[in-house]
Amino acid sequence: MIATAIRFAFAAMVIAAAEALAADVPEPDAYRLDNYRAPTPATLRGASVIGTDEAEEIWRSHTASFVDVMPRPPRPRELPAGTIWHDKPRANIPGSIWLPDTGYGELAPSMADYFAKGLEKATNGDRARRLVIYCLENCWMSWNAAKRALALGYSDVAWYPEGTDGWFAALLPLEDATPEPRPGE
Repeated sequence: MIATAIRFAFAAMVIAAAEALAADVPEPDAYRLDNYRAPTPATLRGASVIGTDEAEEIWRSHTASFVDVMPRPPRPRELPAGTIWHDKPRANIPGSIWLPDTGYGELAPSMADYFAKGLEKATNGDRARRLVIYCLENCWMSWNAAKRALALGYSDVAWYPEGTDGWFAALLPLEDATPEPRPGE
């Protein structure tokens, strides 16, 4: 019980420090193109920005589709034939759809199409259905992806900047994730 309390207190301090840093990060007009693991802005024009308490409330009410955009490392090309490759495990918010590699600032046309089709699947084609887009804390991938969802015409986009780090710190459940197959997989 003490370990849980310490973990919770430490996570709260980390989140408070990140929020203080975010207040100093201006919101850019365009997508972030590099240095994705850095403090993010506190805002995203056109989207709501939610914290863990609100994300949990939305999740428990089943009133949104949750979309994880955490990148997924590809199998190294130089591995000899027959080498066993194990993906790095990813735990995400239960019920999420994982669309890896869709938070970069620039997407190849096939990945842009993959993202659009993934959102369509997540919302059953309803562009008014609420989307909660996340990754990790201090990660521009989710900011970029939420901005991209807005550009695709989704009208109720929530950006959850604490992502699975905030979710885990609040002792909320996570589940092993399997990504939606990317183009060519």
